[in-house]
This record gives sequence, structure tokens and C-alpha cells, in this order.
Amino acid sequence: MDHIAPVIRPVLPPEGLVCFSEEETQGAGRTMAEALSPGACLSLEGPLGAGKSSFVRGLAAGLGIDPKAVSSPTFTLVHEYAGGRLPLVHMDLYRLRFPSELDALGFDDLLDGTSVLAIEWGNKFPDLLPSGTWRLHFEIENAFRRIRSGGDLP
Repeated sequence: MDHIAPVIRPVLPPEGLVCFSEEETQGAGRTMAEALSPGACLSLEGPLGAGKSSFVRGLAAGLGIDPKAVSSPTFTLVHEYAGGRLPLVHMDLYRLRFPSELDALGFDDLLDGTSVLAIEWGNKFPDLLPSGTWRLHFEIENAFRRIRSGGDLP
């Protein structure tokens, strides 16, 4: 998987982005979507309820896809959305136990370089993610959520 995700990264402040509502989390995704290009891969990491799916709804909106169509892929594992500036693939690796399960999902086929990939729980199998994957950490802190950049995978 020598795919390099061509992404211009918005500069996140060292303290990360602080979001006080689901709307603000979606707004962060919407803003970041403007910098994404085909083949971009984001690993969304953090605990349940930290705002990963809300962020992806914002990505969808920023790509010109109806955010109401976006649902958590916890049980379906992969959702593909078209009709925007770029197609969006939303994956959730939370329920996977073995790297070989990614093969059954057609993971390699999703790395064709035409879509934006937003992978929740990508940190479960970091060695299988394409080089250049942008890691985003989602944290729950009291009454707000924080999104920090975790850098790129080599």
C-alpha cells in the first residue's frame, strides 16, 4: 500500500480544536473537507461518543454530500457516499478483531485514490493504513470535545 494521500492539512492549533456542540464538530469537519483532495485518508481516533461520526457528517457537507445521509458505520462497517465534489468512504474498524477482516471489506479496492476515506478506529490497524494517512485524535473533556492532529503515518 504505497498510496500517498495528497492532502493539504489545515493548521490545527497546538491545543487542538475545541467544539462545544455537535454543530461545531460538524463545522470542523466541513472546514477541513475544503482542504481534502482525492485519495485523502483520515484515521479518526478516540473513545465512543467523542464526535467522530459528527465530524464525518461535516466532512460530507464540506464535500457537497447531504450530511443527513451519513450514519455511523458501526454495524455496516463501510458506507460510501457519492454526489459531492469527491466521493466519501466512511469506515469503522471498532468491531474488527483481525487485520484479515479488512480484506473481506475490500479495503484495498477503496484505496483507489479517487475518494476521501474517513476511518473510525483506524488506530486498531495502523500498519494497514496508507502512508500519508492523517491521524486525528478526538477527546472528551467535560462539556466539550477536542480534536487534535496526531500527524501522518509514515
